[in-house]
Amino acid sequence: MRTSIATVSIAGTLPEKLEAVAAAGFDGIEIFEQDFIASDMSPRDVGRMVADHGLTITLFQPFRDFEGLPEPHRSRAFARAQRKFDLMNQLGTDLVLVCSSVHPAAIGGIDRMAQDFRDLGEVAAQHGIRVGFEALAWGRHVNDHRDAWEVVRRADHPNIGLILDSFHTLGRGISLQSIRSIPGDRIFFVQLADAPAIPMDLLYWSRHFRNMPGEGDLDVTGFMRAVTATGYAGPLSLEIFNDQFRAGLPRLVALDGYRSLVDLMDRVRRQEPALPSALPDFPAPAPIKGVEFVEFVTSKKEEPDLSTFLSGAGFTPVARHVSKSVTRWRQGGVNVLVNMESTGFAHSTYVVRGTTVSEIALKVPDAEAALDRARALHVTPHAEDVPPGELSIPAVRGVGGSVLRLLDDGPTLSRIWKADFAEAAAADAGVGLTGIDHIGQTMAHDEMLSWSLFYHAMFDAAKAPMVDVADPDGLVRSQAVQSGALRVTLNGSEARRTLVGRFVEEGFGASVQHIAFATNDIFATAEALAARGFPILKIGENYFDDVAARFGLPDTLVARMKPLNVLYDEDAGGQFFQVYSRSRPEGLFFEFVQRQGNYDGYGAANAPFRIAAQKRATRPPGLPKF
Repeated sequence: MRTSIATVSIAGTLPEKLEAVAAAGFDGIEIFEQDFIASDMSPRDVGRMVADHGLTITLFQPFRDFEGLPEPHRSRAFARAQRKFDLMNQLGTDLVLVCSSVHPAAIGGIDRMAQDFRDLGEVAAQHGIRVGFEALAWGRHVNDHRDAWEVVRRADHPNIGLILDSFHTLGRGISLQSIRSIPGDRIFFVQLADAPAIPMDLLYWSRHFRNMPGEGDLDVTGFMRAVTATGYAGPLSLEIFNDQFRAGLPRLVALDGYRSLVDLMDRVRRQEPALPSALPDFPAPAPIKGVEFVEFVTSKKEEPDLSTFLSGAGFTPVARHVSKSVTRWRQGGVNVLVNMESTGFAHSTYVVRGTTVSEIALKVPDAEAALDRARALHVTPHAEDVPPGELSIPAVRGVGGSVLRLLDDGPTLSRIWKADFAEAAAADAGVGLTGIDHIGQTMAHDEMLSWSLFYHAMFDAAKAPMVDVADPDGLVRSQAVQSGALRVTLNGSEARRTLVGRFVEEGFGASVQHIAFATNDIFATAEALAARGFPILKIGENYFDDVAARFGLPDTLVARMKPLNVLYDEDAGGQFFQVYSRSRPEGLFFEFVQRQGNYDGYGAANAPFRIAAQKRATRPPGLPKF
């Protein structure tokens, strides 16, 4: 599989873009004309610079407003093309993209346009250039790849071919079946982009909201299945117009792009096994079986406060690590590790971020297979020296530089506790927690799509629609992803004073802001928490009057909820109860939830009231309340 990305997709100068693209693993790059013109390098110097990075120029683009023009516009278009062909010869590329015309003087007619391309093919052949025709979704006369193909077919020239772009096809809802009938050798190039399903003007949607395959809602996999069925064997290139990406770090955007292409074509080969694959074999994504533990890093000075917090939540210290300053806390099916090491990764994390969650251990069907998939996706592995007699657990770097441990689910799972920990005590009944329901991860707003793609590509996580949550100091965007038993909410905000924005800024990118524990009886859990003196978040009186009216709750239920600060939500599948802790000094907090029936959400409707209550609880004395 030959991979490519358009220079317009990422930020930076042309040299910076090339460096990021090469480092991500791409084979080639589309030179967007504006990026070339903005540089002060000659065409030959640009061509040499691209080659020095081990890349090829797969495409030069765009050439606009060519076909169907009356004179004198037609002659001028051919003169422009002649100059661009000379430029391409100096750059060292042989393929140019001609997008369908939006010129107000353009005249329709398939035969007229076909003749224009036949004549252009003759000029291009003299320069050793191939011309690809692409249907813009907003083209004046050609806005459908089927019409563009008919123009190419009637032009009947070896130097004239078709360029397919997933956005222009999927954005207009054009049948993918029509692609399968196009001969693969007449498709000169394929461009890929996804996008969220937002009803808006096609041109504005395209220019601002495209994203990587797997980050949006379009059926890019179905598109590529159809393209692959034609026998097309050329480059697969990303053409992404996105305000967020154009302001992001080039190396991260480029890496996401490469990862999205590998994941996309892996899905294509698994859904179309009869077709030849351009990828080396590597394991399929597998759903998560559960969360085995989360690990906090802290210091000896801050550990007593964290221990009090865990104890109040019903956890008991049951074991100590045989060689490290790590304590295992347990309750029901939940394990929490507290790491106070003064060296190594954990200590480095603490130095940067203070007390925080540094590791999450995931139970997977096959840990080595998951690690192999991670390597294929260019996910960064994590390795540390392990003393003799202790287990080496595969791991990769996750959100905010944290670590995801990969544990084989099954009878051997208990080995990590027997080999690495010495039992110290038995866990008591706790407050009735049975497991981890979900984990809330917080990140910079412009990294949300990246981590959504990470979970999707690594573990085949399904994505819920993005939702907006009102914080008194700004808007928070939230998206839930789920792979098997793993539920994660991804939260980001551009507003620095939101809880999310402050957590990221003050924790230098720390990821886990809250952990939600499951219980089978929220009221018994809430009563037990209160009895232990756990710092429960107090919810305002107005909330309970409102929630009773919204859902028609019986007075007896509301009377139980109010003194225990229990929040409520429901959907078509069932009911949901929540209790929150107050935020700790570093911004982390706990949540306790009970799902009834098939409720599948996270209580998003309650988030604004929870955030307001958290801000009231942490607001310094003397400042006005809201």
